[in-house]
Amino acid sequence: MNGSNVEIDWEAARNANRQNWDDRVPLHEAAYGLDAYDEPTHISDVVSEDLPVLNRFVRGGTLAELDVCHLQCHIGTDTISLARAGAIVTGVDFSEPALQAAEALANRVGVSATWVQTDVLDASNVVSGDFDIVYTSIGTICWLEDLDRWAAQIVAMLRPGGTFFIRDGHPALLALDEGAQELTTRYPYFGDGRAQQWDDESTYAGDGKVAHPRTYEWPHPLSEILGSLLRAGLRLLHFDEGRTLPWQFSPRMVEVSGGYAWPEAERNLIPCTFTIVARRD
Repeated sequence: MNGSNVEIDWEAARNANRQNWDDRVPLHEAAYGLDAYDEPTHISDVVSEDLPVLNRFVRGGTLAELDVCHLQCHIGTDTISLARAGAIVTGVDFSEPALQAAEALANRVGVSATWVQTDVLDASNVVSGDFDIVYTSIGTICWLEDLDRWAAQIVAMLRPGGTFFIRDGHPALLALDEGAQELTTRYPYFGDGRAQQWDDESTYAGDGKVAHPRTYEWPHPLSEILGSLLRAGLRLLHFDEGRTLPWQFSPRMVEVSGGYAWPEAERNLIPCTFTIVARRD
């Protein structure tokens, strides 16, 4: 049953997820509207929403000439967008086909970037140097089992005074029954160490099917997310919650500027995203 809690070794779950994300690459290359990036000023909707917040917490109010590490960068559209905002970018992902697609797109549109293949939970051991900003957004940490290990990688890659930014799907949203005709909780908000098993041939973008449909995700409440960052030594600068998503979580969601939202009568009932900005002192 989709969403069932299962016991599974991290490496086995990671390998299943990697195969699934490898399969998504050609589907997302077709669905992401990559031709738009041929326009030199085009940036993704995700980065367009994140930049006004991120720029408030970096020196000079701009990413210009700052070293930015983008974790879980997938096919690089957001990484390229960060570069177009002035950053010197490094994109990190565990999928080799995704990074090949990212590099091909960057080369095609004339954007300089470094691409590193590694698991995000080992990133500090593989990625060279340190960074002014570590960035991740969106749909990322549900794929990670151990957030304390995740937070430790972030701190290890940040320079003193460096900034961490994340916007992601809200754990309260992810506990809802996506197919219900009203806002109804179905899945655990609090995790117990077990993974949620999913079997789904589709992907959040495009109409194609993946060859490896089984994936594993982990629920992480806000207390765990914030706690992992604080325990790692980061200082919280900003926290916010949002009403829209860049993907259609539920068929009942309606398209709005920049993404999807619940019908207007329900829009103030449940958050769709959270945003955290934190600093390494």
